[in-house]
Amino acid sequence: MQFPLETEALVVETPGEEFKLTPIIIEELRPDEVLVEMSYSGICHTDFLLQKGLLGGLIEYPAIAGHEGAGYIRALGAEVQDKSLNVGDPVLLSFTCCGTCEPCKENRRSRCDVFPFINLTARRWPDKSSATKLADGRAVGSHYFGQSSFARVSAVQERCVVKCAYPDDMAIYAPMGCGYQTGAGTVLNILKPRPYQTVAIFGVGSVGFAALMAAAALPVKSIIAIDVVERKLSLAKDLGATHTINPSDAETQLSVVERIKEATGGRGADFAIDTTGIPSVMEQMLDCLAPGGTAASVGVPPPVDISVNVGAFFLGTKNWVTVTEGDSYAPDFIPQLIDLHRQGKFPVERICKVYPVAEMEQAISEMESGVVIKPIIQF
Repeated sequence: MQFPLETEALVVETPGEEFKLTPIIIEELRPDEVLVEMSYSGICHTDFLLQKGLLGGLIEYPAIAGHEGAGYIRALGAEVQDKSLNVGDPVLLSFTCCGTCEPCKENRRSRCDVFPFINLTARRWPDKSSATKLADGRAVGSHYFGQSSFARVSAVQERCVVKCAYPDDMAIYAPMGCGYQTGAGTVLNILKPRPYQTVAIFGVGSVGFAALMAAAALPVKSIIAIDVVERKLSLAKDLGATHTINPSDAETQLSVVERIKEATGGRGADFAIDTTGIPSVMEQMLDCLAPGGTAASVGVPPPVDISVNVGAFFLGTKNWVTVTEGDSYAPDFIPQLIDLHRQGKFPVERICKVYPVAEMEQAISEMESGVVIKPIIQF
């Protein structure tokens, strides 16, 4: 592969602007990078944080989002350590990490000491360089989560790469690298509910559905899905929810917390997961817990305070954890999820839809309206 390499990507010029298909030039491939030609990329709400400028000044614009890529290796850097990788291999892409801190050495990559900076700046760590520029010579951030998969071709950090054993299903497996492993990993790696326990899931987008399907695969006693979109709740029932709650339901005077306790015989939920990041919803997640229960925050909240009765929380021996990427070691966990799918226990095809890259805006619109849970763009 010859450099500089001309290709194109969905570039965000300045915060708040739309994703625009724009010519780009990849100038180089570093020794620890893998050149990947993207076939697909999932669309995630974290991509909108970049697009809307909501990452607290971490991003230098212009920049390229995308962090659920899937495609084929076109070149390998000279110092790539995984000798099982070859040009032409089908791969799925996940997040990256520094590889040198203590959590990374223990394969706890989602707890990397510099996780926000190495994944959310869209630049290489630690020198903040980029492999890519625009036609006018300006550098463009092209390393979002180490991959920036909203590009036809990208210089990808080696630690993002997971080989895909089933390339014919690459489209539906693309979101394994973030959304699916985040939701499923929260259940399978962190909470680990037992068959007699109850799980409440606040927000059934792609992360919430992944958590729901993972809980149903175990299985657990009951799964309570909470969302304001009835279509999502109907699908949640099909995929394993035993109870559904729409907070906007005008036919009941009971609060969401009261309805969860009603569904659990008065105890509350043994486990509660919030995928929304909405402060008021997080308070409901904490309030609905049964004695000894555990709450898991997965959705990214704004930097605001919430109200918690600490005394009651303590006396109830309750727990609250935050979870990034499902606490997953992607090279092991993504194949586990694919195996669950092959067994019919993780039916991700029920929640996704593939769009040509030219229909990006339609994909976003249908995601935001709840018509589609997980949109996937195809290059």
